[in-house]
Amino acid sequence: MTRTSDTRDDLKARAEADGIEFFLAMFVDLHGKPCAKAVPMSSFDLLMDGGAGFAGFAAGDLGQSPADPDLTAVPDPASYTPLPWKPGVAVLHCDPHVDGEPWPYAPRVILKRQLEKLATERGWRLMTGVEAEYSLLRRTADGTLEIADPLDSAAKPCYEAKGLTRMWDYLSTLSRCMNQLGWDNYANDHEDGNGQFESNFRYADAVTTADRTIFFRYMVHMLAHEVGMTATFMPKPFSSVTGNGMHLHQSLWTLDGEPLFGDDTDGRNLGLSKTAYRYVAGLLDHGRATAGIICPTVNSYKRIGVGKPTSGSTWAPAYVAYGGNNRTLLLRVPEGGRVEHRGADGSANPYLASAALLAAGLDGIDRELEPGEPVNDNLFALSPDEVAKRDIAHLPKTLDAAIAELVADPVLRDALGTVPDGDFIDYYARVKQEEFDEYHATVSEWELERYLTLF
Repeated sequence: MTRTSDTRDDLKARAEADGIEFFLAMFVDLHGKPCAKAVPMSSFDLLMDGGAGFAGFAAGDLGQSPADPDLTAVPDPASYTPLPWKPGVAVLHCDPHVDGEPWPYAPRVILKRQLEKLATERGWRLMTGVEAEYSLLRRTADGTLEIADPLDSAAKPCYEAKGLTRMWDYLSTLSRCMNQLGWDNYANDHEDGNGQFESNFRYADAVTTADRTIFFRYMVHMLAHEVGMTATFMPKPFSSVTGNGMHLHQSLWTLDGEPLFGDDTDGRNLGLSKTAYRYVAGLLDHGRATAGIICPTVNSYKRIGVGKPTSGSTWAPAYVAYGGNNRTLLLRVPEGGRVEHRGADGSANPYLASAALLAAGLDGIDRELEPGEPVNDNLFALSPDEVAKRDIAHLPKTLDAAIAELVADPVLRDALGTVPDGDFIDYYARVKQEEFDEYHATVSEWELERYLTLF
């Protein structure tokens, strides 16, 4: 469950034993898009000595202009991941550097900096697990998208055995790939939306889980492509179908492997320690501000709190509250010793999401915040006024509103760090505000239908 300490020699020996011919030196941009160069095994020493060079501006949003020095992707030997479906190729997750220094705009660098501080100052480790939902689609002759399985049209398709079995070849291949990598795939199911699935793997330290999440998305896409399908983790690909979440489970441990979140004597009967409750309180206190990180797209806010879809139910939380096994809340405690954040969606960058939520939780611990009593009610069944009377906040309803909350949060500003032109949070906000403005400037079909002949 913890990261290995592979050295360069260990990596080379493993790669030779596995018959690796090419490495994909991979990193992600601000949005979580994987970027890579294929480096032949014959250039192993060159890759390990100097990294792989990229024009950072061309790679994506990483704080670079065309006038800036190259971005160098420095491989992490512990991240070695062979491609089970493509023998002879392995991914090495990389930390972007510029002029020999870790690049502070890089999401993986931001998370690792946070975790190093956690280990050095507190002697703690963050463990995380993800539930990454995805949809399997197919393009028609005219280019439109439809559910890949034409028979997947049930009103309540969740856990349906027939829908699961019709996708058996794909899902079993994906499962075998995960287990070949040692990820301990423990369940695969048809989720609540038509064409929606989930394939789970065991939790690990936060960097390993984030690396695996990026690789998992990549693998799901590639395996789907090979059989003529299109996979998506988009939060809300269809307005009438349940959206895709990326539920993030969190727990703190000592560096010696002692769990800090469990307590069998918990008076609230959730199995949480005082430290865990304070962490939960921090997540709640910064709940609206963290939305801009864990729900980072315009489309994210079409998943949150929009009511029941025609396929299944809505499992996307709208309210900043916590409780036990209650899926209408932002924070769920499925069992003692861990907390599930249900707000993160399929477009979230797992490195940034983990960094932001960790900062929020630690602030709750440092300020000794209390979360109050857990909520047991079905909040989806209550009116907004009834929820408001309980002083339960609603998540922001649009990306621009979420970004406004994010930049006003001093804890998240400090945690995400500084960059050459100021604070990372301001750079992030500019990128996301431009995304919202571009969306807002587009005239939609909905507007034409509603307004064209109204006036």
